[in-house]
Amino acid sequence: MNIFSKCTALACVMLCALSNTASAGIIIGGTRVVFPATSREVTVRLQNKANVPALVQAWVDAGDESSTPETAEAPFTLAPPIFRMDGGKGHSLRLIHTGETMPTDRESLYWLNVLEVPPKPKDGSAKNTLQFAFRIRIKMFYRPADLPYSANEAPSRLAWTLRNEGNNAYLEVTNPTPYYITFSDVSLVAGEVRYPKRDTGGGMVAPHQSLRFSVSAVQTAVDALRVEYKTINDYGAMVSATAALSH
Repeated sequence: MNIFSKCTALACVMLCALSNTASAGIIIGGTRVVFPATSREVTVRLQNKANVPALVQAWVDAGDESSTPETAEAPFTLAPPIFRMDGGKGHSLRLIHTGETMPTDRESLYWLNVLEVPPKPKDGSAKNTLQFAFRIRIKMFYRPADLPYSANEAPSRLAWTLRNEGNNAYLEVTNPTPYYITFSDVSLVAGEVRYPKRDTGGGMVAPHQSLRFSVSAVQTAVDALRVEYKTINDYGAMVSATAALSH
């Protein structure tokens, strides 16, 4: 049985990619999953905040947001992949690494999907009812053992550069660390004047890669500028930091 495919085929369910703070009944205990390479499996706790049961299907993908349980490619299985959750109850979802060789010098990024389908109305009015299925999708980081320093230290190692190209200005961040670093906010600051990035969303920079944020043109010497940014740690908390610009 595949409830994801069933919902799509019947065209009676709308799939909504929502965070775990949305009004869906099923929530995930955390905003991300860290899978240590030293563990064969990790457990993710789910909770049904609604007072009605729901059918739940879960799978892991490697970055394709349109993936289904059949098309998703990831070296992980889930137990159980499909299950019922009664209202007000919790459930433990086991994520199991299937043993494939993984990079040992940097994190690998995957995504955990949890699809919730509410029950049909009991009064027989299903034909006149539009049912909604809620899909939650959160990041899952596979973290090798023996990386040179902790994930908490990684944001302080970022290098920031201001680049002007014609009428456009970009704040470029380079990540020399083996960790994925997620931002919730980035601003360029000169004294008391703040130049927030123009991009929507926070952004994420991969290990040993760079990321650009569009900013307003700044008529200030680089030495007088600083970067104020917030990153999101393993527990979903925002951590503030300040850095000077590189020349």
